[in-house]
Amino acid sequence: MFEFSKISDACIKCGKCIPVCTIHQVNPDEVTSPRGFIELLGDYEKGRLELDREAKNIFESCFLCTNCVDVCPNSLATDMVIEEVRADIAKKYGIAWYKRAFFWLLRHRWAMDLASKLGYVFKSCAVKEDEKGRGLLPRFKLPMIKKDRLLPSMKSVSFLRKYPERIGKAEKRVAIFIGCLANYNYTEIGDGLVFILEKLGYEIFIPKKQKCCAAPAYFTGDFATVEVLAKENIEYFESFIDEVEAIIIPEATCSAMIKHDWEVFFRNRGMEEWAERAKKLNEKIFLATEWLYHYTELPKFLEDKKIDIPITYHDPCHARKVQGVWREPRELLKPYKIVEMEDPNRCCGFGGVTIQTEKFHLAEAAGKPKAAMIENTGAKVVAAECSACRVQISNSLYQAGSEVVFKNPIELIADALKEET
Repeated sequence: MFEFSKISDACIKCGKCIPVCTIHQVNPDEVTSPRGFIELLGDYEKGRLELDREAKNIFESCFLCTNCVDVCPNSLATDMVIEEVRADIAKKYGIAWYKRAFFWLLRHRWAMDLASKLGYVFKSCAVKEDEKGRGLLPRFKLPMIKKDRLLPSMKSVSFLRKYPERIGKAEKRVAIFIGCLANYNYTEIGDGLVFILEKLGYEIFIPKKQKCCAAPAYFTGDFATVEVLAKENIEYFESFIDEVEAIIIPEATCSAMIKHDWEVFFRNRGMEEWAERAKKLNEKIFLATEWLYHYTELPKFLEDKKIDIPITYHDPCHARKVQGVWREPRELLKPYKIVEMEDPNRCCGFGGVTIQTEKFHLAEAAGKPKAAMIENTGAKVVAAECSACRVQISNSLYQAGSEVVFKNPIELIADALKEET
């Protein structure tokens, strides 16, 4: 058993984590708070708490937003211990069939490509396009999917199939890790990134054998899938890492998983060699706006651009809190009129596969105040470098009847570069 007591014994019970906790904000109970989670996990390790269905329900209610870690005086990794206990939950109770099917698809790119293609061809049977082009709406109530819920768009061709493996030829070369949602649903993100890199004079390498970063499986407790995907990606990245200046990722969750969680996962399993290999790769792996701001001339390209569209920016939990990236996207979005919302750090409420399926009422409750904050800014567009946030916020705005649209900052930056000065 994982040594949960190392975390629980180090907790000084100060309570700073409670006001910022996403689940506690929508379910104000000491049990479902970071302090409560940690205490229960210590009891679980010491044999004073049975991992019954009530405990399972409690530990699966955490959004893994890392707000608690951000404010903790001891920087206790509450999110990590929740992830670890979910692996124990998965061993005891199994993983729902639809989650296992989804994770199997993530492990087999050819099957995911086929499922995506079939989904696009036959989508009209089950869903219809939102009239404002924001996503898809179910035609009827599906298992765990409300009829009036806005779903991600589907594309006829994925990003990885749309472009050749190498684009252009130059001394400067970078690779793109695209992420599953940007690959299959929001391909305009990749289009924008390719445009920006070409504008900056880079040769682009699109690694065709890249796999899912494994974040959905990690947050659910399917550690067998995490190990397979992380190892395959590490071996593949190592085959070309010396040929590129960087691997850039336009997705906060994917970037945090690769740069942070892979190493933590392997160290917790005692796989030091793999942990070190993951750590070494991190020297060249960046969230897209972070790399574009610090290592390219993109800020100069944007200096004279002015676009009269008010936008607001949402800080993805896995960007600001896990990777410390928050200033960079705002600097690159200066051509627009940025209006900050009341609390740009507040979690949008995506929460992972389990929250989005079995506990969607919690996602809805967390999403309502975020949608209200966005609407109150008067912005026309809300941006965030995370497609998981896009799924959640787009639906929250739709449910609130808002006209605000969601775009990745990469899309907005590409649009700015296309504007006549």
